[in-house]
Amino acid sequence: MASRISTPWHLWLVGGLATLWNGFGCFDYTMTNVRGTEYIGSMMPGLDAEAMMAWINAFPAWVHAGWAVGVWFGLIGSILLLARSRFALPALIASLVGAVVTFIYQFTSAPEAPQGADGGAMPLAIIAIAVALVAYAAQMKKRGVLR
Repeated sequence: MASRISTPWHLWLVGGLATLWNGFGCFDYTMTNVRGTEYIGSMMPGLDAEAMMAWINAFPAWVHAGWAVGVWFGLIGSILLLARSRFALPALIASLVGAVVTFIYQFTSAPEAPQGADGGAMPLAIIAIAVALVAYAAQMKKRGVLR
C-alpha cells in the first residue's frame, strides 16, 4: 500500500504567489501586444510610449516567442504546481529558458532601449524568481509531493 504524501502548507503559498506573479506577466505580455502605446503609456508615465513600442516591435520573432514561452509556461507551471502535477517542473523550466532567451537578446543584441526604459532590476528579479520556482518545484518533485 503506497503512503500518501501530504501537501505542505508552503506549496499553497508559493503556488498562489507564483500564479499571481506569472498571471501579471501574462497580462503585461497581452496588453503590450494588444493595447501597445496606450498600455505602455499608462504603465510608465513620462516614457515615450511610441519609441518603446517601436523598440519592442523591432525584436525578432524568436525573441517574442521566448517572451511568450516565459510568461505563459510560467503561469501554466504555477497552476500545475498548485495541482501537484509532476509537469509543473518542465513547464517552469521552459518558462525560465524563455525568460533567459529574451533577456540575453535585450542585453546583448537589441538596439538601445528608449530613455527611461532600462527596466532597472526587474529583469534580474524575473530570472531570480524563475530560478527559485524551478528549484522549488524540483524539491517538491524529489520529496514526492508532485505526482
